Amino acid sequence: METLELIKEETTASKVENISGSEAVMRALIAEGVETIFGYPGGAIMPIYDALFDHDETLKHILVRHEQGAIHAAQGFARTSGKTGVVFATSGPGATNLVTGLADAQIDSTPVVCITGQVFAHLLGTDAFQETDVINITTPITKWNYQVTDANEIPSALAKAFYIASSGRPGPVLIDITKNAQVQKFDFAGYKKCDHIRSYRPKPIVRKEYIEEAAKLINEAKKPFVLFGQGIILGQAENEFKAFIEKAGIPSAWTILGLSALPTDHPLNVGMLGMHGNYGPNVLTNECDVLIAIGMRFDDRVTGRLDKYAKQAKIIHLDIDPAEIDKNVKATVPVWGDCKETLPLLTELVDRKEHKEWLQKFREHTKQEEEIVIEKEMHPSGEEMSMAEVVDVLNELTGGNAVIVTDVGQHQMVGCRYAKFNQSKSNVTSGGLGTMGFGLPAAIGAKYGAPEREVVAIIGDGGFQMTLQEMGTIMQYGAAVKILILNNNFLGMVRQWQELFNAKRYSFVDIQSPDFVTIAKGYGIEGKSINSRKDLKAALQQMLDHKGSYLLEVMVGKENNVFPMVPQGCSVAEIRLK
Repeated sequence: METLELIKEETTASKVENISGSEAVMRALIAEGVETIFGYPGGAIMPIYDALFDHDETLKHILVRHEQGAIHAAQGFARTSGKTGVVFATSGPGATNLVTGLADAQIDSTPVVCITGQVFAHLLGTDAFQETDVINITTPITKWNYQVTDANEIPSALAKAFYIASSGRPGPVLIDITKNAQVQKFDFAGYKKCDHIRSYRPKPIVRKEYIEEAAKLINEAKKPFVLFGQGIILGQAENEFKAFIEKAGIPSAWTILGLSALPTDHPLNVGMLGMHGNYGPNVLTNECDVLIAIGMRFDDRVTGRLDKYAKQAKIIHLDIDPAEIDKNVKATVPVWGDCKETLPLLTELVDRKEHKEWLQKFREHTKQEEEIVIEKEMHPSGEEMSMAEVVDVLNELTGGNAVIVTDVGQHQMVGCRYAKFNQSKSNVTSGGLGTMGFGLPAAIGAKYGAPEREVVAIIGDGGFQMTLQEMGTIMQYGAAVKILILNNNFLGMVRQWQELFNAKRYSFVDIQSPDFVTIAKGYGIEGKSINSRKDLKAALQQMLDHKGSYLLEVMVGKENNVFPMVPQGCSVAEIRLK
């Protein structure tokens, strides 16, 4: 009986059907395990949407209010679920509205597949209505893109798209399908997932000799220091990473995209790197003797001045992308490969140590930072609330178990500095591109990616006004996102720079905001605004307890600054505490 069923399945799989290109797109998405699509219809992609109409029980489509919202939502979905986000958009302005999100996904290594409609193939190059050369526009900001002009290409193009987007170092892929290919009928012989492309090697070959060299340097080190990034999360190597640092006893600091790969309260977690990172990790970067970088790319916001960065240290760099090794910081030992594979090999060879005196130096710097910065931020003496105390109370109420999505600005740095996390895939933010407007749509996607978890979007008053129309998406689909606006009536990060480096010449950073609570109610979202510390805890609890989405606006200090800070053009050791 089992044999007969097997033969039947094989026959069904190899059966040839005459279907449209649009129907082939649906078959491909279903075969890839896609359940959620974020998109916005238009003329050039109408055949695909028509096909989608017949699959609405299998493929859930979320109608956003702007295509940028679609791709940011897909990013949020990918970051919390670990799956590939999927986006539909039409040609011309629909496709170009994806550009910011594509650039964001490219630099932050987020797997997204965007399917755009295009004018009929015979109209390409004629400046037809809503024709834009989306392939050349997006080539620099995608991992791969391809234009389909014949329906026969659709199965293989989409199979490659999903494979490329999610394998190796992930990234965005765009498939542009002309309208004739969408409506064209062809003989469909089934969909086969891609697991190999001849010219594409997503994982470099692991060189055992480099593992051995790295282990030797670590075993000889007196002051080893680990810097870890999102590569740990993307490689699903959180357990392997934890085993490595615990055996070697090495203090470890994170980039903002690496945040949540290691629990915040882990004894070897010494804090955040970079411009607004913690004091110890920045200063002691220039004191360690061996620097072990794992799944991070030595971004300029982490390194400061490269000619003054960790010159005393031997550098071990573990990364899946060979292009990142030696790009900014020269590695003494390059360890190519997936960290889920390379870390266990390294862990096996390192000695069990504790480095108590070295770890104590980090704690001493932390104590200094707490006295000068953190205590004043957490418990300000004035009447104005600080962003840090809001995040601190939120930590208390969520227990470090919420997904925190941040927009870009001062609130982002405060959120990353002070939010507590117990599990991975809990911090969603725009790292490399720094996209204002990212927060709200990304939070919607994050909720679809992790529907069982509490999702809190921490957003500034400036960034919120860039994509607040996505409250319409929340209204229509009931995504239970909690929106926490930290309103200082300024474009705060730019204002801080103008205060510190432009003699308080506040040039066009004083931004007026509408009544956010009233606007939210127009979208059917309950909310309130507070400006008094005595109301803070109860208001946050009310937000978290509320069934469904909720908007809470907290008025915070108008001219508060985020410290510590490494001024641009300075060494990480020149970090300022005030």
